[in-house]
Amino acid sequence: MRLLILLLSLLFLCSGMTTGTYREKELNFTRVREAYAAKEKLVEKNLAAHTISRDSLRIYLRAFKTEKVIEIWAKNSCDSSFVLVRELPICDISGYIGPKRRSHDLQVPEGFYHISGLNPFSKYYLSMEINYPNASDSIRGNRRRLGNHIFIHGSCISSGCLAITNDRIKELYVYCIEAYNGGQQEIGITIYPSKLTDANYTGLITDYAAYKDDCSLWGDLKKSYDLFEKHHEIPAITFLPNGKHEVK
Repeated sequence: MRLLILLLSLLFLCSGMTTGTYREKELNFTRVREAYAAKEKLVEKNLAAHTISRDSLRIYLRAFKTEKVIEIWAKNSCDSSFVLVRELPICDISGYIGPKRRSHDLQVPEGFYHISGLNPFSKYYLSMEINYPNASDSIRGNRRRLGNHIFIHGSCISSGCLAITNDRIKELYVYCIEAYNGGQQEIGITIYPSKLTDANYTGLITDYAAYKDDCSLWGDLKKSYDLFEKHHEIPAITFLPNGKHEVK
């Protein structure tokens, strides 16, 4: 009987324990604490300048390979549109213009993705994984050799990833943790060959006219780019059975 009472008491105590917020859990890791020590005040200042609360933060990322920059767009959960709060230069990016279609091609993917995990133990200091291959890549790429493990990470060396230095990954990491802590379920990132202005897009499809697969993807990305530039709202993306996208 005494044993039963003891077990019931332990169960009651455990059930009443709080698991902590997402931020609190992440701060158990040394490099995350270093990131917050270095960048928390800067992130708070950038958000406050746009009247955005860290407690209801939502973010969206856009990466441009030619310009070598990652844009951080943010809003409150109750807002309808995003505002640009930060641009982080990309230190190194491997490959060339065009999507990733197989493993070991050193290509940075292009298309519609999201952050699938944070890694506080990365050999490149801190990293966040991109969900390559997505549904389109799985259809349009080399199905037996698609590759994986594509990250945004620290340092300044790339073999298919977006390397932004240890200093900048600290800042981006804090933004992501704050968004998750505020209730965001999924952080989207769209990776473009370049900023798809009308002039840039025309140049791409002219210079790469022989690359039908690339031009088809860029057409979908162009629709997304134009819609976001106009409304500052993330377009709805549907992955189609043929590997293309419905963008609206």
